[in-house]
Amino acid sequence: MVIPVTSFQQNCSLIWNPATMTGAVVDPGGDVPMLLKVIEEQGVTVEKIVLTHGHIDHIGGAADLAEALSVPVEGPHEADRMLIARVKDQAAQFGMPDVKTVEPDRWLVEGDTMDMAGRSFEVFHCPGHAPGHVVFFDRELRLAISGDVLFAGSVGRTDLPGGNHDELIASIKDKLLPLGDDVSFLPGHGPASTFGQERQTNPFLR
Repeated sequence: MVIPVTSFQQNCSLIWNPATMTGAVVDPGGDVPMLLKVIEEQGVTVEKIVLTHGHIDHIGGAADLAEALSVPVEGPHEADRMLIARVKDQAAQFGMPDVKTVEPDRWLVEGDTMDMAGRSFEVFHCPGHAPGHVVFFDRELRLAISGDVLFAGSVGRTDLPGGNHDELIASIKDKLLPLGDDVSFLPGHGPASTFGQERQTNPFLR
């Protein structure tokens, strides 16, 4: 379930196993009271919070939500430690309410596996939009949670601290697209798409 949060309309995801009703929240950027209400309405027992990268619109609610649910926070890659440490500065920069700094319980690296909702997701370190950005891939379901690396018809911005356009395009072309044209992906903003669709039509990948 995708739950757009904050003025950035960031795609926070609530993922759960219908058999056990246990799951995870990916990138809770804010609007924590609303997220708690949705979690309760769906009857999901959240076991962890998962972060793709350290930008304010993806982590702004992580500390409060983790505290409210008494669950660990996993991700992103430790290369985003400095971004996460500056979350209050990010909040001020974008005119967002004051937020708490989150300290992940587990940093992720390339090749790790992340268990969410009874599924095993492979972790890919995909810098460019942010130095420590990670993407989660369920090989069996052919599904990727791509954060702000790749969008339908666009790619992540690289003009923020730690951004690098060449690294971003390399992450997409060398790590994501080879996973297969049939892979569907859920980006951090906007609608879902497939790697095949983006390979063929995304102007930034030509």
